[in-house]
Amino acid sequence: MGSIYIVGTCDTKGDELRYIRDLIGDAGQSVKLVDVSTSSNASTVVANHGRDEVLGHHPNAATLTGDRGESVTTMSEALVQFVGSRTDLDGILGVGGTGGTALVAPAMRVLPIGVPKVLVSTIASGNVAPYVGPTDISMMYSVTDIAGLNRISRKVLANAAFSVLGMVSNRLADDVDQKPALGLTMFGVTTPCVQAIVASLSSDYDCLVFHATGTGGQSFEKLVDSRLVTAGLDITTTEVCDLLVGGVFPATEDRFGAFERTGLPWIGSVGAMDMVNFGARDTVPEQFRNRKLHVHNAQVTLMRTTAEENARFGEWMGERLNRCAGPVRLKLPERGVSALDIEGGAFFDPEADQALFAALERTIAATADRSIERLPLHINDPAFAQVMIDTLKEVQPHA
Repeated sequence: MGSIYIVGTCDTKGDELRYIRDLIGDAGQSVKLVDVSTSSNASTVVANHGRDEVLGHHPNAATLTGDRGESVTTMSEALVQFVGSRTDLDGILGVGGTGGTALVAPAMRVLPIGVPKVLVSTIASGNVAPYVGPTDISMMYSVTDIAGLNRISRKVLANAAFSVLGMVSNRLADDVDQKPALGLTMFGVTTPCVQAIVASLSSDYDCLVFHATGTGGQSFEKLVDSRLVTAGLDITTTEVCDLLVGGVFPATEDRFGAFERTGLPWIGSVGAMDMVNFGARDTVPEQFRNRKLHVHNAQVTLMRTTAEENARFGEWMGERLNRCAGPVRLKLPERGVSALDIEGGAFFDPEADQALFAALERTIAATADRSIERLPLHINDPAFAQVMIDTLKEVQPHA
């Protein structure tokens, strides 16, 4: 049996951490307390893994300074390495205010999807996206400040303790899903393509579809990094456009990085790269007000990408696909990359698409296992979906 790791600053949250540890331990579960204090103040709570031990895992052998912000960053970097070195971690529970939350969350994010992660925080009722990222962290609002045990904090902390205990004690067996998993990326304007692929492959694959909203792409690649999928059908790469132009659904600079690190097959296209996403019409930045805009709904406004922008997208994407260690198959739909980019559609612009395709072709270094192909099809044509299906079967004939 592995252990549940309780992580927090024993110098300021000692009573709370001990309370959680005892609740879990009294339930018969192995539990270990990890101290990530950033001050030299003494604590009456003895941790299984002390501050100095955790700090010793820092990749640059850093030490704590008198500056709290710097110390939180240093300890957080050390905790990431410490958590990654654990072989008996079945679940993790963190407790913190603003500093503690920032300290603990990165270590939780490096753990594979499915490992129970609960973070009790004073800021969990606000925007938690910077802390949760593309992972399955469960954040619980502390209600009161985490400054001692009282009638409120006892209940909240007990709920957190029993939550992670329940997750660990009732984990879904790994053999429940016998079919290999397949990751796919989709947007509303590429839905017909992805739905056709899923309908065809669902008997052989557990198809996991991710909405290409920035975080969706990160989640897609998080599963690749965790090797929870056997391949990626990356149909919709629109997040690259938002990153390079300044939209609201951006990729990170690490887009496609998971395939570089793992060598898993990447089979993809350029879905929805005809657009950059913004919020409501009146939120579109001033410099883009005179561009070709399409109001998708009251909350989403789309902007057509230009030939110049598309050339930049193609070079950026091509450079990263060149780094991928495994099979790469890129298919280019010459008759349009989204439901709007079709003859008669609001974003139909063959010249802009041609700039994207040409940049990809001149940037990608073709090899025996890395190819790029144009197809005289629209991305939502059933025949295009079939090409993607056939390509997957060619790359993974025995999956």
